[in-house]
Amino acid sequence: MPKTTKSGKPKKSELPGTLKRSGPKAQRTFTKAHDAAAKQYGEGERAHRVAMSALKHTHEKVGDHWEKKKQSGPSDEQAKGGVKTDRPTKGGVDANASKKHLLDLAKRLDIRGRTSMKKSELVDAIQKANNRKSAKARKPAKSKS
Repeated sequence: MPKTTKSGKPKKSELPGTLKRSGPKAQRTFTKAHDAAAKQYGEGERAHRVAMSALKHTHEKVGDHWEKKKQSGPSDEQAKGGVKTDRPTKGGVDANASKKHLLDLAKRLDIRGRTSMKKSELVDAIQKANNRKSAKARKPAKSKS
């Protein structure tokens, strides 16, 4: 099923939750890449992976949404290697960013102990914080009864 309308705008109902909470550019990047991949490979997981890969080249996951990167490019070693590689991804964290950038993100995400972490530890901590924030955003708000 196409992720865009006939006019080329993203269908909000078809977007993953993190993209619903992201800006229009992130939504367009994902939906256009998904629709192109679905035409080539058919609907399903492969089209979704292609779209996420395209998104990760221009955006990084911060908490429960995607933000535009200062510089486009692969976000981790898996993204650099292409289809035939089989390394774990960093879940949208821009592992190729500078340590300063990662420290700034860790501060925004209120990660404790960030100043004493190595770059790889920062990436892992940011990924865990992002996963927690996304999981929290998926849970419906508790109603007071």
